[in-house]
Amino acid sequence: MKNKLSDLNDEELAWLEENHRMVISEYHAAFCAQFNRCDVSATNLHSLRKRKGWKTGRTGQFPKGNKPYNKGKPHPARGRAAETQFKKGHKPHNTNYLGHERVSKEGYVEISVDEVNPHTGFERRYVLKHRWLWEKKHGSVPKGKALKCLDGDKTNCDPSNWEAIPRALLPRLNGGKAKRTVAFDDAPDELKPVILSAAKLEHAVREKRKGDQRGKDQ
Repeated sequence: MKNKLSDLNDEELAWLEENHRMVISEYHAAFCAQFNRCDVSATNLHSLRKRKGWKTGRTGQFPKGNKPYNKGKPHPARGRAAETQFKKGHKPHNTNYLGHERVSKEGYVEISVDEVNPHTGFERRYVLKHRWLWEKKHGSVPKGKALKCLDGDKTNCDPSNWEAIPRALLPRLNGGKAKRTVAFDDAPDELKPVILSAAKLEHAVREKRKGDQRGKDQ
């Protein structure tokens, strides 16, 4: 529709300024009825108010203390929305139930257990499954020790596949800083027990020397 705002006379402008706080749809309809100016669009009038700086007093926000008219009211689903919405008591197919398992980016199996998450307060939390099962059988992992997978398969969470070893053994089993020895996890299955036994012996000798030195220093 062609913009006819340049044709507005003083009477029309005065009316528009006096009633500029009206909602735009009502503003436009009332103006057209008052002056028979159906050649002027609602967009034209909206632009005029902005150019003139006529404020409507509306920000588009709910004033503090006011509540939306539909707050707390259920939304009446219609058509396809009614067919696909969750029914009361139903849960999404991907809900992580108690006992749900997943694999971490490090390759360890994690399981959802009935323990409060200390970070979120949620009634369940994920823990390392191999550690959880091992502690159920043997109790807490001793201080200064870590669980080592014996067959190299981190997803094998059977307690018999994990051994609590001194943390000081871990660098040796990883091949050492300079990778001078074969890493435990990369070694053939038949060599794994040999590598672990050698690391334990080396650790025991080192600890004995430390103990002897401490005895001399006392």
